[in-house]
Amino acid sequence: MLAKTKHYMKQANLVGGEWIKADSGDVIKVTNPANGLEIGTVPSSGKAETKRAIAAADAAFDSFKNTTANERANMLRRMYEIMMDNVDPLAELLTMEQGKPLVEARGEITIGASYILWFAEEARRVYGNVVPSPWADRRMMVTKEPVGVIAAITPWNFPSSMLARKIGPAIAAGCTSVVKPASQTPYSALAWGAIAEEAGLPPGVINIVTGKASEIGGEITKNPAVKKVTFTGSTEVGKILIRQCASTVKKVSMELGGNAPFIVFNDADIDRAVEGAIAAKYRNSGQTCVCTNRFYVQSRVYKQFVEKFAAAAAKLRVGPSLEGNNDQGPLIDEASVEKVEELVADAVKRGGTIVTGGKRHSLGGNFYEPTVISDAKPRMRFSKEEIFGPVAPIYKFTKEEDAIRLANDTEFGLASYFYTQDLGRAYRVMEGLNYGLVGVNEGVITTPEAPFGGHKESGLGSEGGAEGIHEYLDTKYVCIGGLGL
Repeated sequence: MLAKTKHYMKQANLVGGEWIKADSGDVIKVTNPANGLEIGTVPSSGKAETKRAIAAADAAFDSFKNTTANERANMLRRMYEIMMDNVDPLAELLTMEQGKPLVEARGEITIGASYILWFAEEARRVYGNVVPSPWADRRMMVTKEPVGVIAAITPWNFPSSMLARKIGPAIAAGCTSVVKPASQTPYSALAWGAIAEEAGLPPGVINIVTGKASEIGGEITKNPAVKKVTFTGSTEVGKILIRQCASTVKKVSMELGGNAPFIVFNDADIDRAVEGAIAAKYRNSGQTCVCTNRFYVQSRVYKQFVEKFAAAAAKLRVGPSLEGNNDQGPLIDEASVEKVEELVADAVKRGGTIVTGGKRHSLGGNFYEPTVISDAKPRMRFSKEEIFGPVAPIYKFTKEEDAIRLANDTEFGLASYFYTQDLGRAYRVMEGLNYGLVGVNEGVITTPEAPFGGHKESGLGSEGGAEGIHEYLDTKYVCIGGLGL
């Protein structure tokens, strides 16, 4: 382990500028999914610690909201510089707790830093309006103000960059925050506390609490001092949080589940489509909300695509992410492996053909082979359920309208991808897909400059882009009369 990795591996909560343990002294063990070995522990906190973290954020907001946009931008730039100077230790820490290949972990740290830099720039572009008045003696203005204390609840699959997309705009807008990271991957979130301290952020601007999800989440959603909740995770949990937030009418941003389609038309560049498909399916072992869940390939190129895609998948190197130059690491835990096994067994039972993979890797543990299944049918479970693993089911279709209908036949609407060299088709399909993100001839499209958010049950609001900071702002209308004009 790098010396700097130990520096960022905090094993305590950050509340009001102090690193503290849980009141009970209880801890949660954090293990490496590649080998099951314990990395360390973090506090098993609950309601009381969360309440103090919210109070600390609320107290800090009184002064932080009055900082200038330029001051906040400079804080974020310092955070960006610290991250870029420490990509390797932060990536090592991320890989140890999450399992993704080190090259992917470095990419996550880098894009997280890019979100911080983006919002440093957006902090200075929060504009209001002067509205033409219908009254001669009055003037009308619309201004933007920070919402107040925000709570961020983040998942285990991108434990660093997901938080960057939340605390970046929060700081830029002038908000303070309380963070609840996933118990499987708390260290990447706690590292943000150390980065904030190094960058000189005032105590209480960022507070991080690890522990019991129900107690921490319950306090966050009912505490009136919290004005906004931003959550990335499953649709099921997102719905619970929305209901709980209703009692105090909090603003919410929800980035929820996905069921991404990947469509390959007869006129597609097949080699380019295969390259995009590998990235869109097997990145992070298939454990991303924008990973392809269903491949739809037009009949004339179906066999060609399956053969080339399966050959490319079979070449992916699987192994412990800190050892060698591997392409795919382990799944996060045993339960995830078991779910993948269930979905593959269901597909085979219902007529699917395993072209490559289809079982646990010879390494054992949480490793699973990159898998391609042909002859997929709508009756198979993964047609409706999010796989969250390295399994690629490939369906055949005949007509363009069939592909659009099948792609939209889900309650989710986060990411979608399709490949064609026909300009008219590109526009027809792009406009026909009911998804918040659409990649045309590209398999990886996420960037800080663009909004990230879903339609339907995939969420509410956007992260990133010019839209991202507005989720952390309230609008105020001011009418000034009695001007004697």
